[in-house]
Amino acid sequence: MQETSVPTPPPVERIRHAQRRRTLTVAARERLTPHMIRLTLKGLELHGFASLGADDHLKLIVPDADGGEVQRDITPRRFDAEAGDLVIDILDHGAGPAADWARSVQPGDPARIGGPRGSAVIGGGVVHWLLIGDETALPAIGRRIEELPAGIHATSLVAVPGPEDEQLFRTRGTHRPVWIHRPLSQAARSERFLAALDGLKLPARSFVWIAAEAAIAREIRARFLLEGHDPAWMKTSGYWTARDRDAAEAP
Repeated sequence: MQETSVPTPPPVERIRHAQRRRTLTVAARERLTPHMIRLTLKGLELHGFASLGADDHLKLIVPDADGGEVQRDITPRRFDAEAGDLVIDILDHGAGPAADWARSVQPGDPARIGGPRGSAVIGGGVVHWLLIGDETALPAIGRRIEELPAGIHATSLVAVPGPEDEQLFRTRGTHRPVWIHRPLSQAARSERFLAALDGLKLPARSFVWIAAEAAIAREIRARFLLEGHDPAWMKTSGYWTARDRDAAEAP
């Protein structure tokens, strides 16, 4: 996995956004794959909404079983300011308030969000992205791929339950997908990720982005560091933890 050279890391611009809760309307609902529901949200309160980073997250505010409300982190999958459309993808893993809400919501129903609080925009200099994650990371990975400029390449390494959960991304760049198939019951195991990394060669100016179960993400990061990858060319996030699956909307 080691590159032939270690160039100057790309700049990262951190941008703060004004905090605001918004009440929107569900305009469309689509079963994207067996385990992913796509919602298109619209509303006048999207005026001033900003999401500048592919892995931004907003708070989706949904009812809980006790009649209160809970917040879940959701990636803004796509935002079209001109059309006034905000698209979010919600993992349907069979449990959890966000998944329950996404299964039952209908066009015309209200949807409440907060944020994003900020964006981290990785600047120029990256010519190749290695995007590693599980199904919880698919919205951010898909957005990154679809926003690639021409001439930039991405390799994605994503674990999903089966071929029916694979997604196709349209991009101006070039993209090579690698899919790992394993049941949701094995979502907290790292073996298949690590095996898929064997023999992987990265070109110079490769940025490694990792988002998965927290322990898996740390293990993958440690492997890249052991192989000599510059940590300044990496970003690692634990999107959920095996010990608290529901709170993180995990598989």
